[in-house]
Amino acid sequence: MKLKAVKCHGSKNDFVIVDEWTEDPELTDDMREQLAIAVSDREGKIGSDGVLFILPGTGTEARMRMLNSDGTEAEMCGNGLRCAARYVLEHTGLQQITIETMKAPLATGVQDPVFEQIPTYEVAIKPVSFQPEEVPVTAESELRLASIPELHPTARFTALSVPNPHLVAIVDHINDEEVEACGKRANELKELLPNGTNVSFVKELADGSIFVRTYERGVGLTNACGTAMSASALVSCLDGGQTIGSKLTVYNPGGLVHVIPEQHGEAYEMRLIGNATYEWEGTLKVEEGDFRQFHLEVHTVFSDEIKAYERMEAYARDKSGSL
Repeated sequence: MKLKAVKCHGSKNDFVIVDEWTEDPELTDDMREQLAIAVSDREGKIGSDGVLFILPGTGTEARMRMLNSDGTEAEMCGNGLRCAARYVLEHTGLQQITIETMKAPLATGVQDPVFEQIPTYEVAIKPVSFQPEEVPVTAESELRLASIPELHPTARFTALSVPNPHLVAIVDHINDEEVEACGKRANELKELLPNGTNVSFVKELADGSIFVRTYERGVGLTNACGTAMSASALVSCLDGGQTIGSKLTVYNPGGLVHVIPEQHGEAYEMRLIGNATYEWEGTLKVEEGDFRQFHLEVHTVFSDEIKAYERMEAYARDKSGSL
């Protein structure tokens, strides 16, 4: 079986797009799980944080399913949605489309570059909920600036779904080992977080900027997580020193994005704006009896895009370090 594929990344959160949209390879969920685990293996032929399966939508231009590197399916992936949006937008020639995700159809569109020569896209991040049953988190009321000694001795966490689960803590200093240890414990603490969670530590910088470090459920410590950056931006507005409605620059180890947290009545949503960079386009030749076995044939390497992103990454590193 041959599958159209593109290696891509949003903020160095990298994925392989598998096209079930222009062609129908009739993949089953078991096949997708096997393929996601095999393709994402960093010691294998490719390596990624997950696989984006693009399928026909129901009343939308397309549908995205995101499987993590461990084969589990994520409710939502903001960085992945930007990459999926680019793929569909370029194939349709449109400037704006709606893509179906597990929890909601979401608006996406082409945006002005966040940096020179960087293909940039905007995606909506919603619905947002702080209700314990929606996160889910075992608590009698919303978890806002709450102490969770089992996770960290001093950090105060806010729990929310966007719509995948997140714990966000605003801190003065970020230590990677602490973030990783906290993330691992949070995903083992099933009595508190039955579905696990993404964990982000946020440092507020100068001039409407924040730095975010995330432990991503099903992945581990990651360069960036789009929904985590969006959730962190919102929490920084509600519990920190940022302002709802303003465009925040969110730095991360993989670069930078812009997030605009908005409030509409009692509802919140975020506009996530950032890169969708292609690395290569090719074909996956899969053994039909065992989707863990595949051969990669690369047709095009996007060297200019890779170099452009390296320039932005260096800029973001220097800029965030000086704030």
